[in-house]
Amino acid sequence: MQDTIRLTVAQAIVRWLMNQFIEIDGVETRICGGGFGIFGHGNVPCLGEALYPVHQDLPLYRGQNEQSMGFAAAAYAKYHLRRRFMFCTASAGPGTANLLTSAALAHANRLPMLLLCGDTFLTRLPDPVLQQLEHFGNPTFGVNDAFKAVSRYWDRITHPAQILQSLPAALATMLDPADCGPAFIGLPQDLQGWAYDYPTAFFARRVHRIRRQSPDALEIAEAAALLRGAKRPVIVAGGGVQYSGAVAELTAFAKAHGIPVVETIAGRANLLSDDPLNIGPLGVTGSDSANAVAGAADVVLAVGTRLQDFTTGSWTVFAPDARLIGLNAGRQDAAKHQSLAVVGDAKLGLLALGAALGDHRADATWLSAAQAHRRTWDAYVAGNVAHGNRPNSYAQAIGVVNALCDPRDRVVTAAGGLPAEVTANWRTLGVGTVDVEFGFSCMGYEIAGGWGARIAQAEVEPDKDTIVLVGDGSYLLMNSDIYSSILTQKKLIILVLDNGGFAVINKLQNNTGQASFNNLIADCPTVPAPFGVDFEAHARAMGAHAETVANPAELGAAFQRAKTATKTSVIVMQVDAYEGWTTQGHAWWEIGTAEVSANARVTEKHAEVEAGRAAQRPGV
Repeated sequence: MQDTIRLTVAQAIVRWLMNQFIEIDGVETRICGGGFGIFGHGNVPCLGEALYPVHQDLPLYRGQNEQSMGFAAAAYAKYHLRRRFMFCTASAGPGTANLLTSAALAHANRLPMLLLCGDTFLTRLPDPVLQQLEHFGNPTFGVNDAFKAVSRYWDRITHPAQILQSLPAALATMLDPADCGPAFIGLPQDLQGWAYDYPTAFFARRVHRIRRQSPDALEIAEAAALLRGAKRPVIVAGGGVQYSGAVAELTAFAKAHGIPVVETIAGRANLLSDDPLNIGPLGVTGSDSANAVAGAADVVLAVGTRLQDFTTGSWTVFAPDARLIGLNAGRQDAAKHQSLAVVGDAKLGLLALGAALGDHRADATWLSAAQAHRRTWDAYVAGNVAHGNRPNSYAQAIGVVNALCDPRDRVVTAAGGLPAEVTANWRTLGVGTVDVEFGFSCMGYEIAGGWGARIAQAEVEPDKDTIVLVGDGSYLLMNSDIYSSILTQKKLIILVLDNGGFAVINKLQNNTGQASFNNLIADCPTVPAPFGVDFEAHARAMGAHAETVANPAELGAAFQRAKTATKTSVIVMQVDAYEGWTTQGHAWWEIGTAEVSANARVTEKHAEVEAGRAAQRPGV
């Protein structure tokens, strides 16, 4: 007779999570670091009851907004290189609906996150219940079905026994290098409290390991032959290099074979800025150095990247006849644009490819030319971040922080103009210390993500800082986790760079021939008397240290004070909305422009944009 234990569904889920571990650097650690939760009638009676007895071991952070909880969970997973995750729990209806955006962010960025969300009653006896959306032709259809588009794994539990299959399947998805992403489990409110005799073996302590898939020998041989015949090879290093723990292997491979390396946004901190093989960031938000080298390359080895349009310049940064090799754990990513696909783990793939190449080295003049491009770019950046007789800019603020931060401090930003400015101007001081969320380019991630990153950082590097760079637009969209960070004693240093609205989109609007309209506060026709927000007072009201500075010199002094502070510090500085943008390093980016317009400037800009299409690779 098999031993069983009678538990509610909610209790069984929590007990199972408590017993799932992973080995990281020789230490066995619980895979689930805890959770973020806002309770409502759809999750507090049963899931809340199950979580309370274990709150010391499985901490539950009280969120201020479900969307920001999801952002925090994503940043937590990113810090831990997808080896640990947090769950998010929300009530049925609007609470769960608020998690849609953060699930989409985790899906786009391939980040693990477990969503435990309330659902309508299985019995349907009390229908229609509070917050239920009624679909008369399909009573099973509701808000939670919307998550099918933004989840890697989706299930609605309709019987207590189903979690015996669903939970392991969800975890397997979250730990899979190719399919990693959010797992959604809908929990009807009545079912959460139903009891079942679960096998005790289901709750046995289990240690998991992330799969490393060895690449196929024939694929390696074909890729090695292509690289051996290349005159101008280049490596595009993506975020998958870090998730694989392959930074050392990437560096050794590039050094052994004399191949220059360029980085994607997600792979921005694969190599330190002073590494002689680091030629800079690639693409629309990249560097002249990386884009020049990528454009001249005849063979491109893309490692751990999904080749997003900002990386490829909408597929214009590579020469039309350049051959691509895709080394990736995901076969879909490996095969993009008819690449020679090498499907496998980045670490194992680079080791195998290095062995196949033997002592082969690329032409030394090619690497020398690439390094000359990088020196020119470094000189530009040095001038770009310098401050003096010009308006305050994002680049200047970045330069100040970069010069004063610890090499292991973590910088977090997202959306708007800051991702481009950080990607182009930040000098990487420590591997894996840059979190630029540009997979979903999601406003509001910055402060919430900073909080989640700091929770993770405090587990590993408590004496270092998490530094958040945020514009005024994103700040106004989502800022309540300043309060969360103070409540939970997870200190952040937050720079609010105020340019009076959505300035980077205003720049795009102007660059497509249009007048400034509805982006900067001053240019909103529905705003009779524009005025700015007192961000310092607002942050102070949430309990933060806060001060406003007039220029980069004052910013440096304030940043040093924030470094010594014991709680979250917010530093506000105005930056110019029109001047001070990084003007070099950009690649063509495909955007929709008006083919006909009464504004001659719009049609002129449309022709300019369309002219760039001549360099676009047509999918091959």
